[in-house]
Parts: sequence; C-alpha cells; structure tokens
Amino acid sequence: MADTSTSDRYERGLKKMSEVYGVDGGEVVEPLHDLGRYMVEFPYGDIYSREGLALRDREIATTAMLTALGREPQLRVHFVAALNVGLTVDELEEIIIHTVTFAGFPTAINAMNLLHAVLSERKGANDDHR
Repeated sequence: MADTSTSDRYERGLKKMSEVYGVDGGEVVEPLHDLGRYMVEFPYGDIYSREGLALRDREIATTAMLTALGREPQLRVHFVAALNVGLTVDELEEIIIHTVTFAGFPTAINAMNLLHAVLSERKGANDDHR
C-alpha cells in the first residue's frame, strides 16, 4: 500500500492533470499500472504543481521541447492541453516555427502537420456534436 506522501502526490497529480487536460486523467493512466502512477505523481504531482510558472507557460515549454525532440504521440496530447490552458493556434504555430532554429525544419514540419491534424480532428469532433 502507498504511503501518505505517495497518495498525496497521486491525488495532487490527478487534480493537476484535470486542470491541464480538462478531463479526468485517471482512466488514461489506470491501464499503465505503476507506470501510470509514476506519470501522475512525478510530472503532475510534483513538477506541474510547483509554483513559479502558470500552466500556460508550462505548456509553452512542453510543446517546444516535445517538438524539438520529435515526440509526436505526446505532442498530440499536449497540443490539446495547450489549447485547454489558453494558448491559441497562432501561438502554437509560432512556438513550432521558433524550434526550427534549434531542431531543424523536418522536426518543425512534422509538428506543424501534427498540429493541423489535431485541429482537424477536434473540428470534426465538434461538428459531430452539433
């Protein structure tokens, strides 16, 4: 059984994930078992919950890093999170363009294409709910 500090980190992490993504993250991480628990506790319970940067600022840093690293599956999720915490499409495009200097054109092109795919999917999902 988890000790109190681990439990507190997990609960704090789930709450922060809900703020970032706008949905309950518990269902997403549950199938990952211990890996999911670690993912909730450390990045969201510890790092994202720190004072000093707003969630919007954290998503700017996260989308820039994931773009530069070419981590497209995670970038897909964080594009949605970035929009959820107040970034605009224009700002996301500018972040991607900024990474060209450090990560190169292929990485930025892939990220830009992914952003537009995510936006199309979201538009389609919104159209389906009308």
